[in-house]
Amino acid sequence: MTSDRPAPLVEVHPDAATLATAVAGELLNRIADAQAAGHIPDIGLTGGTIAEAIHREVARLADDSGVDWGAVQFYFGDERFVPADSPERNVGQAKAAFLDEVGARRVHEVPSSDDAGSAEEAASSYAATVRSTGSGDFDVLMLGVGPDGHIASLFPGHPGLDAVDEIAIAVHDSPKPPPDRVSLTFEALNRAQAVWFLVSGSGKAEAVRRGLAELAGADEAGALRETPARGVRGIAETVWFLDSEAASLL
Repeated sequence: MTSDRPAPLVEVHPDAATLATAVAGELLNRIADAQAAGHIPDIGLTGGTIAEAIHREVARLADDSGVDWGAVQFYFGDERFVPADSPERNVGQAKAAFLDEVGARRVHEVPSSDDAGSAEEAASSYAATVRSTGSGDFDVLMLGVGPDGHIASLFPGHPGLDAVDEIAIAVHDSPKPPPDRVSLTFEALNRAQAVWFLVSGSGKAEAVRRGLAELAGADEAGALRETPARGVRGIAETVWFLDSEAASLL
């Protein structure tokens, strides 16, 4: 699926704060450049602690970026299937951190449990949204990586790893609560020009090592089913943005 794409790059920063500032600045530059070229950017967002720090840096730097926020489309790699006002919703965290502050208007949410009767229904609705509004590729897709190597809500050994001809799927029995989620599939995630993995902290170091094992010539230790992060690579680029702790086992 991804073997014909450019090899991943690794960018290591001293700490999480420096990492957040660097990624935020690069994201703003990419969006501004795309708009200057007459393109409406499609950006895939993720949740988690480092993502929230990046989002807050985006808000802090936004005024000087020249970005027209009303002309950026935002999507989410996954979402928790919980009520709309739940603090566990990725979209709520992103809105609070930067989307509302900068005036983003094209924010494509995964339906909550208030809006859909099941995670399957929410996945079907979200797939239709992605299909009808997206350009076909994400300009930038940001992904966190769990300590187990999961990305979005594609967990090691879970059935969703095998989804074919699907954009979004329901995920049940997630090893990380809440148990019910909606996730984009490998096929959808791999429709990204640039894939950025955002990883901070020593607790993620082993997952980073496994995710990048092929760079050192390793094989089974980083198998896709054990480390789903190995299953996504950008069409034009893949960058692992790490702090020094996350990179400590490389």
